[in-house]
Amino acid sequence: MQGTTVRRVGLVLAATALTGVAACTSQESSDTPGLDRAARGRAPDALRAAERATEHAESARVESTTTMGALMSMTADGTLGWSDGITGTLTIEYTGGTIADTMRRLGTTSMEARYLPEAYYARMGEKFAEQTGGRRWIRYAYEDLEALAGGSGAHLGDQMRSTTPNQSVKLLLSSGDVRKVGEERVGGRSAAHWSGTVTAADVADDGLRKQLTEAGVTTETVDIWIDKRNLLVKKVEKARMATGLMTQTAHYADYGVAVRAERPPRSDTGDFQDLMREQPGTS
Repeated sequence: MQGTTVRRVGLVLAATALTGVAACTSQESSDTPGLDRAARGRAPDALRAAERATEHAESARVESTTTMGALMSMTADGTLGWSDGITGTLTIEYTGGTIADTMRRLGTTSMEARYLPEAYYARMGEKFAEQTGGRRWIRYAYEDLEALAGGSGAHLGDQMRSTTPNQSVKLLLSSGDVRKVGEERVGGRSAAHWSGTVTAADVADDGLRKQLTEAGVTTETVDIWIDKRNLLVKKVEKARMATGLMTQTAHYADYGVAVRAERPPRSDTGDFQDLMREQPGTS
């Protein structure tokens, strides 16, 4: 396998982990008719309650779709926990874009991703294993992710470890025009729909502000749906990133679900750094 292909695979795997950063600028006015203006003053209390409840739930079942310009479109589903960093297992399907084309050349557009405290593991399939001495899994130590694409992955490990559902609530708390749109049905339950526009420079959380800035995001629209238990059940984030227009929709259910993420067998796992060194033309 050529070194450039391995690097491309690395970028693919890294992209799947950026579940907390979305993209695309909305031109929608905060004065849209029908919005609950009186609810704007109550937004901080309602959102802080959702932030706390979602964080304390510590795990959930997740289904998401992400599109990022011509680069990729993908779906992901599985369970994630966040009591001590991110743990869990997701099944990821690349459905379009240049990344899906690259994955097809590697024999599959589907990938299993496992998040453990020290590393992120990705199962690449049989064709990939033929080119890596029979190893089907790639291990990414979080501190090694900055090696992706000559350093453009810097801080990616921190982003992966801090990506939790309540990050979207934190973003919306930074909005200067947060407002309640109304009550809607999500997953068969009534949920309050909140919306706002977030400017990266106004985000108080240092980690979130750094993530947005490094992704090239200046303005982002965030919509969230909160159920009667103060739990986030749906979010839609849109922004324009340095890599193009990106949208992400995620649904959350079964809060408190048991989460399992087993470390793949060592004999079936190749370390990202070792694989890079094995490629012709790399050191």
